[in-house]
Order: sequence, then structure tokens, then C-alpha cells
Amino acid sequence: MHPHPAKTTPSQGWNFDNTYARLPESLHVRMNPVPVRAPKLVLFNRPLAEALGLDPQEMDGEAGGAVFAGNRLPEGAEPLAQAYAGHQFGHFTMLGDGRAILLGEHVTPAGERFDIQLKGSGQTAFSRLGDGRAALGPMLREYLVSEAMHALGIPTTRSLAVVSTGEAVYREDSLPGAILTRVAASHIRVGTFQYAASRGDGQALRALADYTIKRHYPELAEAGNPYLALLHAVMERQASLVASWLHVGFIHGVMNTDNMSLCGETIDYGPCAFLDTYAPDTVFSSIDQGGRYAYGNQPHMAQWDLARFAETLLPLLHADEKQAIALAEESLLSFADTFRRFWLSGMCGKLGLFTQEDGDLELAQGLLTCLQAIHADYTGTFRDLATAALAEAPVFADADCAQWHERWQARLARQPQSRQDACALMRERNPVVIPRNTFVEEALKAAVENDDYAPLTLLLKAVSQPFEDGPDQAAYRTPPAPIPGYKTFCGT
Repeated sequence: MHPHPAKTTPSQGWNFDNTYARLPESLHVRMNPVPVRAPKLVLFNRPLAEALGLDPQEMDGEAGGAVFAGNRLPEGAEPLAQAYAGHQFGHFTMLGDGRAILLGEHVTPAGERFDIQLKGSGQTAFSRLGDGRAALGPMLREYLVSEAMHALGIPTTRSLAVVSTGEAVYREDSLPGAILTRVAASHIRVGTFQYAASRGDGQALRALADYTIKRHYPELAEAGNPYLALLHAVMERQASLVASWLHVGFIHGVMNTDNMSLCGETIDYGPCAFLDTYAPDTVFSSIDQGGRYAYGNQPHMAQWDLARFAETLLPLLHADEKQAIALAEESLLSFADTFRRFWLSGMCGKLGLFTQEDGDLELAQGLLTCLQAIHADYTGTFRDLATAALAEAPVFADADCAQWHERWQARLARQPQSRQDACALMRERNPVVIPRNTFVEEALKAAVENDDYAPLTLLLKAVSQPFEDGPDQAAYRTPPAPIPGYKTFCGT
């Protein structure tokens, strides 16, 4: 039997106010993380700790490792496992935090509220047959990619620490165990609403909706129909989020409804990856056999997930079911135009366009058609366009691409801003480096197999300033040869 974690630890700057724990008990189960044998802090995010108002000196070491492992509880924590459901690859399942514990909500000195969650912290009431643990490699991947996404300016959960546990976890092989400390605006998901709705718990559903509005969308409280306004607001944030994924070539890999956060953050970095050569049907996830969550299919799947969210809200939208459905459908039908607006705005920035014209959508899509036809590198090509003189990149040796380049040059000439201004905008919007699959796998292999964190540290430094083109980025600027048949794995 594992001992219970110690109940208190020196403050370290923690300031908990645990509002989720006050929601109906059907939405969570109070329980502690399961302590581990030999916790060792292997990654610690000092800048994030400082931004949260924590004391990095107190936490970067054995004392912090004990907290991040779940062996000691921070002062004021009220640990619980959250209940939720989800459509996993289209199939509805009752889920819940099977390997995670929400320690509570930390309030920063600036008044911002963040969930502090331990991922891989042992069995919970929702573990089913799982061991509740996580392997080191997937936790390092989440730390790396989530911090890269943050640096790219994309809303995301973040990673405060990774602790190795000194214990093995068993998947296909025996692997070193680890726990990730995840920081999120909240962990309220579409699946959280599905859980309450599937149980027919109208009281919990309304309480959850009111709580979500108060926590994330307080401006909606006075709306004529706040629940319809909530649906529309969540849809706006998801449209913006998924558009931003496509702008950097990101493939989430597992867009199940339990992985759609209602606050609009990217959550769960299991089988995620980034495009090398541009192909909208790209799939890396080993569990996505049919391409459901392929790169180019992500907007459609976001709309599908939002439809499941709308279904849970029907009892709140209107007392008459037919009218409730009509309201939900009207909102959902606007998703395609909303997504297109966000996507085009971002693409215009990537192309150095400050203004918008009627033909800009076709211009942006035309470049992607060229990239696909000649199997060009997505990230590298866009960055090549941002050279000081807007010189033609090698990709435009192709005749069709050369014609596109002429149209683009003419389009740039029609806007009032200078070419130098266009260059500057493109350098702001087109990263030099992303966490390319080859570099990620090399860094993870060194850390997991050889306890060598130097490659991971260097890669983290580069992706933390992805728009810089300095010495830290030099080794990662040239695209490596793609890994043949590359697959990513969920890690559960």
C-alpha cells in the first residue's frame, strides 16, 4: 500500500481558491495523488513559475519535486479527479480523470486563475483497468510541445514541471515513469457537459454552465439567452484555435470531445505532431487509422465536437426542444464562415498582407495547392517568403508556383504598406523553428534512454523563441529528412 501524501508543505507561493470543488459532487471525486518511490525533478519551468507568482528558488529541487510528484500536497490544495465523458473517434464513452488529479486552482498576484493538475499521478475512481501512471517520454513531449505552442502565440495549457518517479510503467515494454504538472485556465471540456447530460442531471448541467460562464465568459451573464451566447462564444474560440493550428502546421491527433477545452486552449499532446511537407491528408497518430483527425480535417472535426456540445445545452437553450434545436443549428451553421475568417486573417499575415481583398482567399489557397503539388516544406517555404528582399524561394522554380509568385507580388504592390513592412509582418507570423518530428524524437530518445537532457534543453531553447533567426535556432532551421512511416502514440 502506498502512504497518503503529506498534507502540507511550505507555501512556495501557492494561493489556492478551489471553486470547481464547490460544484455538485457528481462532477468530481475527492481523492489524493498516489505517492511515488523516488521522485526526481527533471524539468522545471522557472519563467512560468515566476509568472504564476510562485517561488522558483523554493521549488527547483527536492521540495518542488515532492509536490510535483504528489508526495506532498501544496498548502490549500483540495485534490480531486474530474468526471467527464467523450466521443472517442466517434464512439461515446464515460471517462473521467483516470490518471490525473486536479490539485486546485491557483490565483496569481495579478488575480488570474489557473488549474494545477498532476498527470500520471496514480489510479483514481475513473481509472477503469488503467494503472493511472504515465511514461517519461510522453510527458516530456507534452512539456516540449505545449511550451512551443505558447511561444508561437497559440492558446494552450502549459507545463510547469516533469518529475521522474523512480518506478516503471508497463505498456508494450517497461518504461520509466513520470508525472507532468499541467497548468490550464481550466479543464472544463465538452466531455464534462456530456457527462452531466448523459446522466440526466439537469441540476449539475445548469450549475456547470453557469460556472463556465462565470469563470470564462463573465460578459455573457447579462445576455438575453446566456447559454446560447455560451455556445457561440465557445465556437468562436475553437474556430480561432483550430485556424491557428493550421497556420503552423500542427496536427492535434486526437480531437475527441474530451479534448476540447471550453476556454479555448489546446489540451492533450498525446499523438500530436507538425507537418513537414505540406499535405492536408497527413496523419501521424497510430490510433487514427481512418484519418478522422488528419491535418486538413481538423476544422470539420471541431464543428462536429461543437455539435455534441450544443446537444448537451438543448435543455438550457429553450423549454421547447424544437426551438432549442433551431437555435443550436443556427449557431453551428455559422462555424464555417467564422473559421474561414480566422484562417484567412492569419494567412494574410503569413503572406505579408495588411489589407484584405476579395481574391485573398484564392491567393492563400493557391499557394497551398502549389506546396502540395511539389511536396514543399510548409514551415520553411513560408519563412523563405519573409526574406528581406522578398526574393523568390527555390520552390518557385516550378512554373505554376512561379505564376502564383507573380500574383502575390502584384498583390503586395497594391497595399499601402512598404515591402519592408511586409517583410517584418511575415517574420512575425512565420516561425523559423517548430518542434519537428525528427528533432523531437532525437531529444526524447536521449533523455529517456540515456538520461541525457542536453538535446531536449537545446531544442526547448530554440522553440521558445520560434520567430528568432539566431544561433539558438540555427541547428533547427534546415528541415531534416522526414522519418519514413513516422507514427506518434497516445501514451496511455
